[in-house]
Amino acid sequence: MSHAIQIFLHAVEAVKPSTLIHKHVTWQAPHLQIDEQSVKLQPNQRIFVIGAGKASALMAQTLEKIVGDRISGGIVVTKYDHGLPLNRIRLIEAAHPIPDGNSVLASEEILKLTAGLTDHDIVIFLLSGGASALLADFPEGSSLTEVQHTYDLLLKSGADIHEMNTVRKHLSNIKGGQLARHIHPARLFSLILSDVVGDDLDVIGSGPTAHDKSTFSDAYKVLEKYNLSRQVPQAIAKHIADGCAGKIPDTPKEGDTSFSSTHNFLIGSNQIALEAAAAKARELGYESHIISSTLNGEAKDLGKMIVQKAKEVKSTSPVCLLWGGEATVTIKGNGLGGRSMELALAAGIELGENQNITLLSAGTDGTDGPTDAAGAFVNAEIMKKAAALGLNANAYLENNDSYNFFSQAGGLIKTGATQTNVMDIMLALIDAE
Repeated sequence: MSHAIQIFLHAVEAVKPSTLIHKHVTWQAPHLQIDEQSVKLQPNQRIFVIGAGKASALMAQTLEKIVGDRISGGIVVTKYDHGLPLNRIRLIEAAHPIPDGNSVLASEEILKLTAGLTDHDIVIFLLSGGASALLADFPEGSSLTEVQHTYDLLLKSGADIHEMNTVRKHLSNIKGGQLARHIHPARLFSLILSDVVGDDLDVIGSGPTAHDKSTFSDAYKVLEKYNLSRQVPQAIAKHIADGCAGKIPDTPKEGDTSFSSTHNFLIGSNQIALEAAAAKARELGYESHIISSTLNGEAKDLGKMIVQKAKEVKSTSPVCLLWGGEATVTIKGNGLGGRSMELALAAGIELGENQNITLLSAGTDGTDGPTDAAGAFVNAEIMKKAAALGLNANAYLENNDSYNFFSQAGGLIKTGATQTNVMDIMLALIDAE
């Protein structure tokens, strides 16, 4: 196994819920400790567990092992093929990144389960990346089909996650703090894995339990910025316009009484993964440097930038440069790929015949775009093989067809579902001179 893949897998292991939740939740009857909050449970006090995201199955399974039969009931929704056996919590699988009927079902069932709670009840919410699609609904007067089309337009537009979720929050009755409003006055504890640059709680999974800093007006500006305001379905455009006109209440803001009984805890982030990656690189003999955990921008541009940074390194010992974050892709072709593979392909083109650099770009969730790969690694040897096969790397890049390029030239990274999600890891390994 290459050093690049070893470093990546070690980073992923460090942010798995089975590791993180044990650090933040303990149960020693009658005391339930959730981060700095301690709850002395009464014999008849109910605990409900709900959750959404690519990591929610393992989060729920881990919590079941800690709290056990004190759980009164629960529902979590995760991506298809990401499910795990659960005993006291119901599991629903749904589609990602475009929601489907099961996404709507999950929202309906969670709202039913948590209806009519009192201040004597406790809800633990398990949130991770992917929740925006997995926990979905649609505005009154519209349909799931219209929301699906809107999500698809956003995904192809080049909008970043902050912008996409600004729109998503304003097409929902559960996102943007509205789940917290629904659960109040029960005590709500959210355990959150961040998959967004900056770890903004109102953006992760579209912030179901965090006060929302965005408005209907902001959502309209996003649609205008990417020329989508006239492409989205009429019912969606009308809903946003009505919100801007004050005809529909906006999402709850800071200071709303809904949040007086809500506690949000960020338990996993890209920074934790990067620190684990740096430690593994040092163990393998590399001088390691974390450059940034907030990398964002067009994947093609970031791939070139990373290679340029790697070429500037002059060292008598091997060096590992690390970045975390999330690229975007403006889709213009009809190929198959994802942001991590597109970044790696752009990097491979920029590498040229440089023999001493290996670059890896992969998603910690194990899936990159609509593919079965987490990402790819690339070096001069892979690019040379591609040329020998007659593969035109630039043509594949322009067609957004990075998956098919690497499936032929080599370099695909396939981990399967990792049960976590803290954005992407990008690294460059530079051999000693």
